[in-house]
Amino acid sequence: MRKAFYISISAAMTVALFSGTAQAARHLSDYVDANGYLNVQALTCAQLADTYQEDANMLMSWYSGWYNGLAQKHYMDVVKGKVVEDQVIGYCQANPNKLVIDAISTVIKVDRALLGIQAQ
Repeated sequence: MRKAFYISISAAMTVALFSGTAQAARHLSDYVDANGYLNVQALTCAQLADTYQEDANMLMSWYSGWYNGLAQKHYMDVVKGKVVEDQVIGYCQANPNKLVIDAISTVIKVDRALLGIQAQ
């Protein structure tokens, strides 16, 4: 039931999340350090919500690659990736002070629990 809830509201949350910040949107480059690097482990949900949609999409693709690399996966599930992205955005809207990596972890844990998958 929880998964259906995430999926059914994700599109509306994406629109609400990014339409309300259209004038205040920032580029990810606004969050880089003096050397030009973005600390992806320190990025908050509020910062993700404050970026342009294109930057948020690019960042979520990067996170997907990072997590898939950690899991030693060499393939991409495009549909599932978009679903997880929408779930993370929804979680971030409700929890702006959380870190994006924590939002991703929470969404993955919920999805696994719904599928009956236990982490090793």
